[in-house]
Amino acid sequence: MIQRLLFAAASAFALSSCSPKPPPPAPAPDADWPYYGGDAGGQRFSPAAQITPRNVAGLKVAWTYSTGHMTAHPQASGRSAFEATPILAGGRLFLCSPFNVVSAHDPATGKPLWTYDPKIDATIRYPNSFNCRGVTYWRNPAAPAHAPCAETIFMATNDRRLLARDAADGKACAAFGQGGELDAMPDARLARPGGAQITSPPVVVNGVVVVGSSIDDNQRVRETPGAVHAFDAVTGALRWTYDPLQGVEPGVVAGAANVWAPMSVDEARGLVFLPTSSPSPDFYGAARPGNAAHANSVVAVKAATGEVAWAFQTTHHDVWDYDVPAQPTLAMLAYRGGPPRPAVIQTTKQGLVFTLDRETGQPIIPVEERPAPTGGEIGEALSPTQPFPVAPAPLAPNRITPDDAFGLTPWDRAACRKLIAGARNEGLYTPPSTQGTILYPFTGGGSNWGGIAFDARRGVAYVNTSSALHKVTLIPAGRVSAEKQAAPDVEISPQAGAAYGMRREVLLSPLGLPCNPPPWGVLSAVDMTTGKLLWRTPLGTPRDLAPGSQFLLRGVGTPNVGGPIVTAGGVVFIGAAMDDYLRAFDAASGKELWKGRLPAGGQATPMTYVWKGRQYVVVAAGGHAKSGTKRGDSVVAFALPG
Repeated sequence: MIQRLLFAAASAFALSSCSPKPPPPAPAPDADWPYYGGDAGGQRFSPAAQITPRNVAGLKVAWTYSTGHMTAHPQASGRSAFEATPILAGGRLFLCSPFNVVSAHDPATGKPLWTYDPKIDATIRYPNSFNCRGVTYWRNPAAPAHAPCAETIFMATNDRRLLARDAADGKACAAFGQGGELDAMPDARLARPGGAQITSPPVVVNGVVVVGSSIDDNQRVRETPGAVHAFDAVTGALRWTYDPLQGVEPGVVAGAANVWAPMSVDEARGLVFLPTSSPSPDFYGAARPGNAAHANSVVAVKAATGEVAWAFQTTHHDVWDYDVPAQPTLAMLAYRGGPPRPAVIQTTKQGLVFTLDRETGQPIIPVEERPAPTGGEIGEALSPTQPFPVAPAPLAPNRITPDDAFGLTPWDRAACRKLIAGARNEGLYTPPSTQGTILYPFTGGGSNWGGIAFDARRGVAYVNTSSALHKVTLIPAGRVSAEKQAAPDVEISPQAGAAYGMRREVLLSPLGLPCNPPPWGVLSAVDMTTGKLLWRTPLGTPRDLAPGSQFLLRGVGTPNVGGPIVTAGGVVFIGAAMDDYLRAFDAASGKELWKGRLPAGGQATPMTYVWKGRQYVVVAAGGHAKSGTKRGDSVVAFALPG
């Protein structure tokens, strides 16, 4: 989808660069990356400091590993996204391919130590392509060292299994489920075989492993419930089930509200933090009056029982597909001179950042209920207000007028001006309509599943955001089939059981450029102790989508998929953009310091570790089906020479 955002063809240019040879780095203390988000709270911070702004330009490829999924699944690989972030724990590097092949590696060379292929059916079509964002490591405190599965790797699969493998040799944990696996959605009743999948890693807290799900969007009113399941980490016995829509108002008909993004854990408090999605169907809510319980919320549940400790809703009565899309980030935060408090920092597709008390769910940075547009289609009952944090200011623009339209030429801009003027457009939360409504940011915009990186020493969050326009048009149910037949290449979904189906399209100029002004992708730094923006810089270039166009379109950035990490060395690393690079930025100033060429799109979150005195930065480079970036199956590690 995002490839269609960019770019008109331009003359090809060649660009070469060189950098001075840095001095040999001093050996550093070993440092793991034992969780998907670096730590259980998802801060994506590493204490590694061998790589600094002064020497980062000397990074070179240290090793490369190919998962082989492009060869193993040549047809289905076009429907895959390599979004994996490896982890380093127990002296081994672990990762998964989009087709759920899990592997362990030598941290110094990338050489595989073992692999396991659960052999998922590659002919099934899933909601979010074939995808595996990561695996989970757990050390059983009750097991003797070197006992079978004393160290366990958990992986949830596209076909909704939960697997437990011995971290040492990859063998099945025989005591878990049936021969090391179980059905992770045992109560799901799917409308089609691929109607649900699991893309994000599970979490483990106090011997309980918790699993979310990803469910079809826009298809029907009576969708599969988005229940979260928890299992005993040793036996696989079901411990509890939590449905975010439990307790909704009588007469409400809906499903989903699932947890497809990564979760976070506070083991000391025994809490799991769930980012929930919108209820079904996404763009018309007449069958679900009210605010849909804990949909579109950050929900803290007790890991032992699944009981809700608290919930905070970021969007009321969502009809914009504004899921909570990112891992909640747990931190200690002192806001405006107050005492340090345990916090949850949550980014959203709207570009808003909510900061909540981890123990109560109450805002640490105040939140205001502000009037929102009303007047939806017949039967719709919208919330008259929506929540807005007073700080930081929105990190993505959310208002546009026809006069703001972008274009390379007067003709191009005039076409965009006409498209914007022809749609309903009252700012953020304008209701979907039969006229066609502007959604700004678009539903892939603001901050997405890559989440943030947080440097607790400075209280600074690093956030990448995307900016584009969606036009969403409601289609009377009786006309959906005919419109789909007339426009087979446009996203048109039935929302079966509702009065309206939907059509969703990105607003582009005749030259294929976004109609909203650039930058279309940025990386920002926010001081969370004050709520102030420290810096923002465009992220990415159109180089790999239209060679040479980066010279015509400077500083525009690109939409991006993936997230940042930050190190004690003062460097922010991020891929994500629609060109084939891993980049390094100065954490203090936002200056781009280095970029390393990748063999394919780097639409994944990197990680870093120190092994035997040498710091490595690792990223999956395999491209992304919905982004249109170059496809591949490589994992690339960079390090300083020597």
